[in-house]
Amino acid sequence: MANRLADETSPYLRQHKDNPVDWQPWGEDALAEARERDVPLIVSIGYSACHWCHVMERESFEDADVAAYMNEHFVPVKVDREERPDVDALYMEAVQAMTGHGGWPLNAFVTPDQVPFYAGTYYPPRPAHGMPSWRQVLEAIKEAWDERREEIREQSHSIVSRLEAGARLEPAADEPQPALLDDAVAAIRESWDAVNGGLGGAPKFPQASTLELLLRRGPQERELALGALRAMAHGGIHDQLGGGFARYTVDAAWVVPHFEKMLYDNALLARAYLHGWQVSGEAELRDVACDTLDWALREMRGPEGGFYSALDADSEGVEGRFYVWSLDELRAALGDSLAGIAIGWFGASERGNFEGANILVKAGATAPGPPEPPELPEIRRRLLEARAQRVRPGLDDKRLTAWNALMISALAEAGAVLERPDYLAAATAAADFVLRDLRDADGRLLRTWNAGRARLPAYLEDHAFLLEALLTLYEATFDARWFAAARELADTTIAHFADPQRGGFFSTADDHERLVARRKDLEDSPIPSGNSAAAYGLLRLSKLTGEAEYERHARGVIALLHPVAARHPAAFGHLLAAIDLLLADDAREVAVVGADADALLRVVRGAFRPHIVLAGRVGDGEDGADGVAIELLAGRRPLDGRAAAYVCERFACQAPVTEPDALAALLAQR
Repeated sequence: MANRLADETSPYLRQHKDNPVDWQPWGEDALAEARERDVPLIVSIGYSACHWCHVMERESFEDADVAAYMNEHFVPVKVDREERPDVDALYMEAVQAMTGHGGWPLNAFVTPDQVPFYAGTYYPPRPAHGMPSWRQVLEAIKEAWDERREEIREQSHSIVSRLEAGARLEPAADEPQPALLDDAVAAIRESWDAVNGGLGGAPKFPQASTLELLLRRGPQERELALGALRAMAHGGIHDQLGGGFARYTVDAAWVVPHFEKMLYDNALLARAYLHGWQVSGEAELRDVACDTLDWALREMRGPEGGFYSALDADSEGVEGRFYVWSLDELRAALGDSLAGIAIGWFGASERGNFEGANILVKAGATAPGPPEPPELPEIRRRLLEARAQRVRPGLDDKRLTAWNALMISALAEAGAVLERPDYLAAATAAADFVLRDLRDADGRLLRTWNAGRARLPAYLEDHAFLLEALLTLYEATFDARWFAAARELADTTIAHFADPQRGGFFSTADDHERLVARRKDLEDSPIPSGNSAAAYGLLRLSKLTGEAEYERHARGVIALLHPVAARHPAAFGHLLAAIDLLLADDAREVAVVGADADALLRVVRGAFRPHIVLAGRVGDGEDGADGVAIELLAGRRPLDGRAAAYVCERFACQAPVTEPDALAALLAQR
């Protein structure tokens, strides 16, 4: 039997195509073989930028004897968690229930009926640190299957019931109240790192949704978020040379990153920094938003306009090698004079801060930080030039609909706010790519694209993130085709993912392949859940259209989750933002019409206004002339030949204004 991964589009699966393990992708072929042989499947889940996935591959999956044992007694299946979040979520929930922790690589032992009966993460090649070796685990599982097979199968019902528990959550009878948001923020404050910013201790994750929630609140909460944004900008989690952010830091002070860079983190953080600048006026935060988006355009953009998924943590088999510096390397790249400045600015030392080398940080920076030395641009240029000669980290070049949608949102909003046509053009190109190339023959959305091939039915998060992105792109460009696409996508999402009995949305469509359980993704960690994004997008769409049905489905999500969000707010930042939008007493719909509307639009976009939706017609056309009628624009006309803004609440509008100061005053009213 040959390893069957060579034709896959996932870089992670292709990394394993030459293993002696007889890997095959998840699917009916693997399940049928397990049923025919009456053996368990090994479902081994990871992703291409995962350091410990690489380690376990080298130590165990490339070992011929271990591979032979796996092939003889199991059906080995490789899963890219990013391509198959449905399979990953099922078995991640299982491993967390069985062991109290999770992570990748995730190795689940699964019956031919897809039910997990044992699961773990990384296992070493030999027993170490109280952990059994991978070979010992394999032998123990084989023995259990041989001797207690019926017992394992009898336990299946309780395991499946647990996996379905989230989908059986019942809606709350009461509506969320403003006090819920106050209590949630108070609970977040109790867990906040007062020294370094962010939630909790090591390892430290950015938690962009929580930062966005805090930026929506009062001055004290905003300062918590701003402090964390500054601390991350100054730390090693932020690439001080090339821009962009690593996934997390292993310490509490944002210094030592796990060096992989994910598209989703950078999309979410770019928006958080943009909003931080709108709130504070601190140019450094705006600059970080821009260098993050510039990094994405430079290093993560494919020729067709879509965005790649991730950069690896490793290069030359060593974690972080591409990013760290010795003093000698700094001097060789810069010369003694500039090196002295760089060593002081970046806090480098002979001892280093990472395995004898230096992760560059903004040493001694306090909020908002000291002025940059005038030599810094030249220092960065030379160090980037030197770094470009190194072996680059591996690139996961698949394009995922959901993650591209997050980047579309970031580029579109930043392009409109900062008046950056290049950002708007990139957002438009990416949206064109997704809507053109990530479709099946029936026009349904697909999950992943690589090497000219789109495949796998899209999930709730793909639909929900793209709904948000298309609305953001419409608000940034006033191109009605994005509005039309958003509305069509919302209708498709409701038709195929909504739960008509309990409310909310399933993670998979009603015609998706049948898995052991149909789940609902609920938590906003590390990215917004499909349910939170659907609620937020549908609320915004309802404000643009006046359609109560969209709001009803959004409220269905909120009814399911607001009680648990109140108890665990750090895991539901985006859901709480949706609740905040639902309850906001300053929620407005704004319509801007007429040529020369730039001054009015700068008022709307110049501040962080999360409770406003925006529609516009800034040319000379009539509403509906492009074939798409946007309800908020119906009947709106310029005033005496001048561009006018209409400020509305549930489509009841105040008298139009033509002066920026008058618009600012209206938007300031509560």
